[in-house]
Amino acid sequence: MALPDDLVTRMAGLSGQISGVALDNRTALAKELWRRTSTRDAVCTPLRRFLAQMAPGRQHCMYCGDNHGTDIDHFEPVTRNPLRTFDWLNHLLACSTCNSHQKRDQFPVDTDGRPLLIDPTLEDPFDHLFLSLSVGEYKALTAKGRLTIEVCGLNRFLLSRGRVQARRVVAMSLRDWKQAFDTGDADQMQVALQTVHEQPFADVCQAMLRQAITPGAEVLFEKAMDLLHLLRFEPLRELLLRD
Repeated sequence: MALPDDLVTRMAGLSGQISGVALDNRTALAKELWRRTSTRDAVCTPLRRFLAQMAPGRQHCMYCGDNHGTDIDHFEPVTRNPLRTFDWLNHLLACSTCNSHQKRDQFPVDTDGRPLLIDPTLEDPFDHLFLSLSVGEYKALTAKGRLTIEVCGLNRFLLSRGRVQARRVVAMSLRDWKQAFDTGDADQMQVALQTVHEQPFADVCQAMLRQAITPGAEVLFEKAMDLLHLLRFEPLRELLLRD
């Protein structure tokens, strides 16, 4: 999503101020600029509005997918790279728990300084993570996946339990959609889709769609073959993947 030109200009101007001071002073200036009332009004408020439009469901946190996103988090912390304080691709909508108590300023890097957390603006998280739908827990496929699970606390008990419930809601909603599809009830079809799109844990539905077309899907969905057929039904897949 492209930002308005005036917002891009304001953010570039603030970045220019930071780059214009000595290295030792950049972090302090970046924090000061970010806290200013004028910055809040002219940059942070519209920035949060755009992030909310991109967030899953009803503006859910881009880390846990559960709580309401209230904060703008700097993926790469200001203390590490103050020049990215006003970088559009360095901002994520986060809940206060993930932002202030879970990820905080953690940003592990390898010996060459390359990030060891999954960057959702550049990478597909499912290349690094596998969601076990039966227990609602993530399994790491890569070292990045393992560290992301640890730093972001992706397998916290409440999150895992919520994903299990989300799977039930998605399954019921998709079956409701199919019933409405068979009877030509367009209104009920829309209600079923809206239920899927607006509930927490959007990652659950996306994981179900991916796992339905992978080798071994019949084993994963052996107790719900009708659901597997629905997840493979192309007209429905297109609607679920559209957003």
